[in-house]
Amino acid sequence: MSIQTLTTSNFRNLNYANVKFNEKLNFIVGDNGSGKSSLLESIFFLGHGKSFRTSKIENLINAESDHFVVSVKDDQNHQLGIQRDKQANFDIKINGDSKFRLSDLAKHIAVQVITPETFKLFFGGPKERRRFIDLGLFHVEHQFSDLWRDFRKVLMQRNACLKNKIFGQQFDFWNDSFCQLSNQIALVRAGYVKELSAELDTWLEILLPELASKIDLSYSQGWSNKKQLSQVLMENSERERIYGHSMFGAHKFDVKFNFNKLNIEQILSRGQQKLFLIALTIAQSNLIFKSQNVAPIILVDDIGAELDESSRQALANAISNINCQLFITAIDEIALAPIMPNTKDYKMFHVEHGVITSKDE
Repeated sequence: MSIQTLTTSNFRNLNYANVKFNEKLNFIVGDNGSGKSSLLESIFFLGHGKSFRTSKIENLINAESDHFVVSVKDDQNHQLGIQRDKQANFDIKINGDSKFRLSDLAKHIAVQVITPETFKLFFGGPKERRRFIDLGLFHVEHQFSDLWRDFRKVLMQRNACLKNKIFGQQFDFWNDSFCQLSNQIALVRAGYVKELSAELDTWLEILLPELASKIDLSYSQGWSNKKQLSQVLMENSERERIYGHSMFGAHKFDVKFNFNKLNIEQILSRGQQKLFLIALTIAQSNLIFKSQNVAPIILVDDIGAELDESSRQALANAISNINCQLFITAIDEIALAPIMPNTKDYKMFHVEHGVITSKDE
């Protein structure tokens, strides 16, 4: 999909806005604190039901209001909207109907973001990488959502048994279900990571051609791939009973990004790491597009940070091949110049004191 029109009300410092976007490429410029990141944040919230900048929802609501509203009209003329108040109440609407959940909204709009904080994929531990991979799986592998929901329920029951030292027949039941679901999820994830790795190679050749052949992804399923999970759990049963939680299984999987078998963050410069993250995000977006035939939306906050002019020119080459809608922010147009297409097929916006204006009108 692509967003044709965005309407915001009482979201952070943004004034009431009704903005029409280009279906392919949109640039947003403005000083720090002007509201340009808040514009991206409002789009992200619509796709995820949360912010990429804060866990405190009250920070998203204008100080003079008790709720905010974000809604969009897409290229298929669907109207998607969400209202959130300070009491954490949601009102989600799709084409005027309110009988929906966040998961229903997420099926209509796939949003990914690249910010300076996205480097947590390298430094934030397995949790950040699991979140990234599972986001793609949610959109690409339709069985994954149900598998993961069932697994989480079983994991909670198995952990409760370990914590409360409940064993015997009851524990055996949850343990068997835990192993079965972990194995199913591991197969789905392994297949997805293989697809993602192949897609990533294409974009690395564009963004990091001199390094592409030396970069790869390695997947850990959450237990030794040389043993059955049931065997691993049996061998570690005493440890799990002592610690009171499940130490192995599908919830412990990880994906590592390697350069010549070393962690990528140990070798690549900050700018090269950002290009890698962009390549990874585009690769996942393309898999979503191929699976759903619905173009995802990519948000890039502060494009000038870490990227020199040659890196931004490489990004321009990638942008010309992307099947999705992009929103890119920068302090000024100078930072954007190397990635602006000659065709003028884009829109430029300026944000100042929460007011969004189109520079093309």
